[in-house]
Amino acid sequence: MAIPSRVHEFMMEHGLRFDVLSHPHSHSSMDTAHLARIPASSLAKSVVLEDDHGYLMAVLPSTQHVQLGILSRAMHRELRLASESELSELFGDCEAGAVPPLGAVYGMRMIVDESLADEDEIYFEAGDHEKIIQMSRSDFMTMMEMENAERMHFSGRQWRH
Repeated sequence: MAIPSRVHEFMMEHGLRFDVLSHPHSHSSMDTAHLARIPASSLAKSVVLEDDHGYLMAVLPSTQHVQLGILSRAMHRELRLASESELSELFGDCEAGAVPPLGAVYGMRMIVDESLADEDEIYFEAGDHEKIIQMSRSDFMTMMEMENAERMHFSGRQWRH
């Protein structure tokens, strides 16, 4: 599967600098970081949340999880995870679980966790489980601004078993 055309067009239209890297097929964001040989903290994942007012895309490091209570209070919303069926409808041009952090391109508000600004390079799923996009922190944050993404700290450390 290629990068979804609307994602590629957005990035090209806005003159964003990026590289596309290939890796063996992965099954999770942590698996992607391992197979692509990149730091997991620099792999941005997209988590789609919803409430009665619509969808919200939360973008955070793959090593973290969304603290729903903190984010819900900060946004004055009762957020919950969007269902798999909703995600496949919203992101029909992406494989399940490989959603690029471009919410506005898909018609939804965005919020990005501040901790991503600590990374020099940021990587994210390109729409499938075999390609990631690499950008400098500067270009990634510029892209987030173009997407009108709000910025705050809303993530917590991922639990490991």
